[in-house]
Amino acid sequence: MTVLPDPVVKRPRIQIDRVVAAMLFALLVLAMIDRAQVTPTITFTITALLSTAPFLIFAILAIGLLKATGSETVVARAFDGREKRMIVLASFIGGLSPFCSCEAIPFISALLIAGTPVSAVMAFWLASPLMDPAIFVLTSAELGWEFAIAKAIGAIGLGLTAGFVMHYASKLGAFQNMVIARETKSCCGTSRPFSGQPVWTFWRDKDRRAIFQETALSNGAFLLKWLALAYFIESLMIRYIPAETIVAVVGGDGVQPIILSAFIGAPAYLNGYAAPAIVSGLMDQGMGMGAAMTFMIAGGVTSIPAMTAVFVLVKRQLFAAYLTLGIVGAIIIGLLFQASLTVFV
Repeated sequence: MTVLPDPVVKRPRIQIDRVVAAMLFALLVLAMIDRAQVTPTITFTITALLSTAPFLIFAILAIGLLKATGSETVVARAFDGREKRMIVLASFIGGLSPFCSCEAIPFISALLIAGTPVSAVMAFWLASPLMDPAIFVLTSAELGWEFAIAKAIGAIGLGLTAGFVMHYASKLGAFQNMVIARETKSCCGTSRPFSGQPVWTFWRDKDRRAIFQETALSNGAFLLKWLALAYFIESLMIRYIPAETIVAVVGGDGVQPIILSAFIGAPAYLNGYAAPAIVSGLMDQGMGMGAAMTFMIAGGVTSIPAMTAVFVLVKRQLFAAYLTLGIVGAIIIGLLFQASLTVFV
């Protein structure tokens, strides 16, 4: 009689979220080097989260509503018609659209494969990672409504400028056959652009109610962990980075702090949801308003999801154009924002 070997039982792998793991590791290091600071840091983080809770809840519900109704389908309509019209609509919808950088990757991939003009896609590319309803609410909570509105205007303006620059550059023969797009999946699970008509009375449909619940819970967890990390970092910045250091590098209203902030924003940026808390801490330490705006715009353009979306879908020349337009645009937006404060305040 043949004895069969016992079947191999695969044990489920325990996965720890990388953001939670990073915060726990940082807390452990903090306990090793400055144990007295652990309690103040935890207290600061919890207090900041509680103060932001009403804005956070509103943002979570807004995202769930947008997903459940399918209102993202409106985005696809921007890429139909004349090229200049596409650029304008793509800039506005990109600056106000309800999905993040990783969700935009498959959408943009499909557009490029379908032959959508690169100018319109670039306008959407640059505007999309900078602002969405959740980022707007969180930015207004941390930095004020004026700053949030100015950033939204900056995102749209950057999309418009980049789109028309690419349009006229293409007319002169530049950036031809730059697309190497392929079907791409996103970290949010969306692999195709949205289609169909929005259904505003989503609560009447069981599946849409389920989408609302799932989206609200998943985005709530996402925003909560990133905000907790951001407040954790903010508390450490306030404790360990002297205010005079921040003032010396990015303080004041001159041009130099704004230019420096554009290049500091690239490696220092976390994501659009965590950035307002980080920038709030920097401003408390002496960062200028124009420099703060430039930091957020440049950091959003050079965040890993946003850059990945460009790097894997187009040739290197267009990737370089994306970075150049984004960083130069961020500097110009920061300068204009700083000038507007001088005039209107």
